[in-house]
Amino acid sequence: MYKVLELPRDTDTRPLREALWAHRIGHRFTENEHGYTLWLADLEQREALMQLLERWRNGEALMPEGKRRAASGGGTASLVTPFYLAPITAGCVALSLAVFGLMALFGDMVIAMLAIVPLGVSNGSLVAMPLGEALASGQVWRLLSPAFLHFGWMHLIFNMLWLWYFGRQIEALQGSRQILMLVLVSGIGANLAQYATGTVLFGGMSGVDYALLGYVWLMSRRAPHSGFFVPQMLVVFMLGWMVFTMTGFAGMVGFGNVANEAHVGGLAVGLVLGWYYSERARRR
Repeated sequence: MYKVLELPRDTDTRPLREALWAHRIGHRFTENEHGYTLWLADLEQREALMQLLERWRNGEALMPEGKRRAASGGGTASLVTPFYLAPITAGCVALSLAVFGLMALFGDMVIAMLAIVPLGVSNGSLVAMPLGEALASGQVWRLLSPAFLHFGWMHLIFNMLWLWYFGRQIEALQGSRQILMLVLVSGIGANLAQYATGTVLFGGMSGVDYALLGYVWLMSRRAPHSGFFVPQMLVVFMLGWMVFTMTGFAGMVGFGNVANEAHVGGLAVGLVLGWYYSERARRR
């Protein structure tokens, strides 16, 4: 990281931060008692950054043309701005919220439609169709759809926070196609890892979240010029949480059943992809 400038504490840096992400300029803001410090990840982007800073100081428009139209005007336009800045990440959040709302309205019907295999009840027992039969009948969406099922507000909120934190960073730096690929591959990988244990009723975006954690962490460590960043304490916390939920203490304090294998499977996918793409970035 290369230090660019320091700003007073009373500076509103939000427009500049949004513009830097929109222009895909790898950067980081740090904060101390004196104010904010802006760091640049890649010196090859220094000229573009300085031009953007000059426009920011002059009060000129900062966003790229297509994204500027979405961000201008406030009101309804400001609500859709995230979809222009990070459309895949925002779309996954919106879809998860929509599924959660449908579960509140239609209950088990939604779960049966989106679980990894078709579910039913016979003589008071849960009956599940084998995954192979479900896929052969064309229900291929079930490989991914459990990621959008959430069974409580806390489950939903925490998963969406991590998805937005990591997903927006990846999408801003590497584009929408990259985050879409990561969500698809890690979501399917995490679901299959959980299904392999014999569990058929599970859900949540946490497997994807752990994949994105592993991906961003390796990119930041092995290719620091790429612009990725994740606080080390956040890595420690999320890995510690994963270990904690694998113990019996989680159930004792009221966290219930946790899809631990999905967490491990998602993390493994993210580390593999992070190693591959960080190696490509290092060679460039």
